[in-house]
Amino acid sequence: MSKAAVLGAGSWGTAFAKVLAEAGTDVTIWARRAEVAEAIATRHENPDYLPGVELPATVRATADHRVALDGVDFLVLAVPSQTLRANLESWRDDIGPEATLLSLAKGIESGTLMRMSQVIAQVTGAEHDRIAVLSGPNLAREIADRQPAATVIACSDSTRALEIQRACATGYFRPYTNTDVIGCEIGGACKNVIALACGMAAGVGLGDNTVASIITRGLAEITRLGTALGAKPATLAGLAGVGDLVATCTSPLSRNRSFGERLGRGETLESAQEATHGQVAEGVKSCTSVRALAASYDVEMPLTDAVHRVCYEGMSVPEAIGLLLGRRVKPE
Repeated sequence: MSKAAVLGAGSWGTAFAKVLAEAGTDVTIWARRAEVAEAIATRHENPDYLPGVELPATVRATADHRVALDGVDFLVLAVPSQTLRANLESWRDDIGPEATLLSLAKGIESGTLMRMSQVIAQVTGAEHDRIAVLSGPNLAREIADRQPAATVIACSDSTRALEIQRACATGYFRPYTNTDVIGCEIGGACKNVIALACGMAAGVGLGDNTVASIITRGLAEITRLGTALGAKPATLAGLAGVGDLVATCTSPLSRNRSFGERLGRGETLESAQEATHGQVAEGVKSCTSVRALAASYDVEMPLTDAVHRVCYEGMSVPEAIGLLLGRRVKPE
């Protein structure tokens, strides 16, 4: 039996811990707040992030990362992308030298413009073949409710990817493996930004044609950036690209889609953040770093640029839509 630690007790970290336990993996969740760890350990529920979902009794929880990391085969990094570095710096001395590091975080780090696997390698000193990423259409609540879903586990070491695959495969959760870490990470980071754009469009009352157009053109700009960085186009046409993009852009369970709708209805960034009860809409922070990364590779990403302008430059959603529609027409 594999032994895993899930570091982060948000909705996706908790849901993935449930998947691991139901796949037969020995799993412990680390929670930043002791009261969350206590609820998981004693009530078998995470009332803050997955209320009403019963967790397996075999899922343990602790607020001490050293307890969670003791003797694990792999650790799952399930904290927000912009906090990953700081957390890793406090954990790295307790990470085993052979443990596999699996990232669930989706984003581009502000300032450094690093992907999450690069942050992990830099902070921990782990070789890239010890680092894996997971991406796909993985809305936490649906998976926690055992609704069928698929995902991609990417690692340059295919043997490690297979080990993680075996550790989380269940009757409702189907993991595929891939070696294209860059493609999975770029798809996962950028889809949150495009989901914000879809939510903004819905928030101002635009319909399905508009949303479908944003998804399609969003995929085009994600693919441009991904291929510039060395990703395989086929990855972005699969679960980690199209699959994740569609789910995040269309589901009411998507924080980024819902956050975008609030902005589209005229709410400020601050009021929209308050309404999400502290849960992170990753695209709000990632839009700036994704835009900067694209600029560094001379890749055009007009939708990402428009989202950044709405979030941080005071542009209204109708103005952003007008700007996009006013762009020069060209072949697809």
